[in-house]
Amino acid sequence: MISFDQKVCHDFEVATRKEWLETNGIGGFASSTILGLNTRRYHGLLVAAIKPSLGRYLLLAKCEEQLIIDSTSYDLSCNQYPGAIHPQGYQYLEEFRLDPFPTFRYRVGETILEKVIFMVHGENSTGIMYHLVSGPSPARLHLFPLIAFRDSHSLTQKNEALNPRVSRSKGLIRLQPYEGFPPLYIAYEDGEYHEVRFWYFNFEYQREFERGFEFREDLFNPGSLTFTLAPGEKTTLMISTAPQKAQDAEIVMTREIKRREELQGAVPSPDPLVRNLLSASDHFIISRGDLLKSIVSGYHWFGEWGRDTMVSLPGLTLVTKRADIARAILQAYASHCLQGMIPNRLPDSGNEPEYHTVDASLWFFQAVYRYLRHTDDYDFIKAHIYQALSEIIDYYQRGTRYNIRIGGDGLISAGVEGMQLTWMDVKIGNWVVTPRRGKAVEVNALWYNALMIMADLAQKFGDRGMTRIYTETAQNARRSFERTFWNEATSCLYDCIDGEIPDGSIRPNQIFALSLPHDLLSPEKAKQVLDVVQRELLTPFGLRTLSPSDSRYQGRYEGDHVTRDRAYHQGTVWPWLLGPFIDAYLKLYGKSQETKREARRFLEPLQEHLREAGIGFLSEIFDGDSPHSPQGCIAQAWSVAELLRVIMEHNLEG
Repeated sequence: MISFDQKVCHDFEVATRKEWLETNGIGGFASSTILGLNTRRYHGLLVAAIKPSLGRYLLLAKCEEQLIIDSTSYDLSCNQYPGAIHPQGYQYLEEFRLDPFPTFRYRVGETILEKVIFMVHGENSTGIMYHLVSGPSPARLHLFPLIAFRDSHSLTQKNEALNPRVSRSKGLIRLQPYEGFPPLYIAYEDGEYHEVRFWYFNFEYQREFERGFEFREDLFNPGSLTFTLAPGEKTTLMISTAPQKAQDAEIVMTREIKRREELQGAVPSPDPLVRNLLSASDHFIISRGDLLKSIVSGYHWFGEWGRDTMVSLPGLTLVTKRADIARAILQAYASHCLQGMIPNRLPDSGNEPEYHTVDASLWFFQAVYRYLRHTDDYDFIKAHIYQALSEIIDYYQRGTRYNIRIGGDGLISAGVEGMQLTWMDVKIGNWVVTPRRGKAVEVNALWYNALMIMADLAQKFGDRGMTRIYTETAQNARRSFERTFWNEATSCLYDCIDGEIPDGSIRPNQIFALSLPHDLLSPEKAKQVLDVVQRELLTPFGLRTLSPSDSRYQGRYEGDHVTRDRAYHQGTVWPWLLGPFIDAYLKLYGKSQETKREARRFLEPLQEHLREAGIGFLSEIFDGDSPHSPQGCIAQAWSVAELLRVIMEHNLEG
């Protein structure tokens, strides 16, 4: 449980930087700040994922809440309008906690009201339970639902197209304000509904303002709900794209608590960091139908990305004892393999997959390698995955899209003008900020490891001819790697070789030459690389993407979206890179008690970070400069996955 007391809840600036997130296992979510004040366009009580794509629609933005005690009304809500915070219900907020759901405890005199928000796993449904914990007398609760009905990336304003009509039956209201959107059902018990039809104007979303985006929105209130609660009584709303029963809320909550307890029970650990990461890991795994599983790269705005999925798969599925999900994901991506490439992106809109990366296909091999380490399930790999792996190697050798091909030195080069093919993939208009065309260091570390993995598989499957070919190709790549990438001047590796021009930028990509299973450097040179990375790039929250000594270094990720994109891979810190950094550190210095304690110390600041930004989650990125403020997505899959993986695989539990 993570909790915040009255001191934190009454500090407006601090509290509005703390965000909660609940998900439903199919890509939808509910989210806001601990004050209930929405600071992002993505904040809402029901952001529904509409199948078969991951298109998300923000249906219900929030509920305005009033508690009436002895004919005096107390506003519990909180909103930001131009020049004003109104109402200021956070003044009554005594505590916020994750227990395991977002729970708000309000105190008005002697009256205590608790609110719990939860989602139904596998459904676009959110429950809100109100409990009058104690008080000297009954109290009334007025609720005013505010709807947006829009794509989650957009904003809405007052318009004449909205259909305000509401259909009603006992304990259930239905509205569908726009054609093409799913209906919204609000189920309630022992309450009264009154139609009102008001627009609320000019909600301001501070985080969107800071990000340089449109930040004002109008929301529509179709009606109000009134409940009378005696001390000890509860009432519940069930908000959904399908009819629900409010009376089923406690059954649903109990079922979800049991499901989460079973996930924790599969990997029992006394370590609070592990338990928190296990809890967080579940939110990124989604179902697309009964059999197809996938991974959401981050909340609130990312969808399904092939590279992120392959990096995240071991930490989210294998160390968590969910190999069945790993199998489903590997098989799904193998089925999409085309011209030797797995998709880098499965679009939200349900269109065709996008293929524009050189390394996602090579990360696929790493996911397979770790799958086998955890399961020894060679039969599955042979039957469903091996052919796709063979095709990837074949296409990379003879050439495929974007000039991806092997050279005479056995190394992979890639790149065309205007395309960003590695994980440092920002593009502003026609400008690729970090083009990295040619031979990228991590791509070739992954390539060599892919060849060695294929040699092992071919041998396991009795194919001696291919075993020899893969081994010889790998040996050629290894001989060329050190000669090509070693930078004597800096005692580390070049980041990229474009033709004959080496890029001496000190970046974290070289860590993969040390961390991946099959070594590319002598221990002496590997230690030199690690020393440079640790000295220039290591921060308490991950590795910088560029050394501060570089003239292009950007120490702050702030400003409008163009300014932020310029900094995204030019110094910004990425937590997921702590995974390969710790792999390399323990590989080179051994797993003594002392080195394992040191590896654990690298992780400790992120344990504290679980109480910041996305509560219970790890952020996507941090500023390169101290104090390394969290930025980007509040919950990122590979940040969580890589930390959980290295802790469990190297036995670093505290």
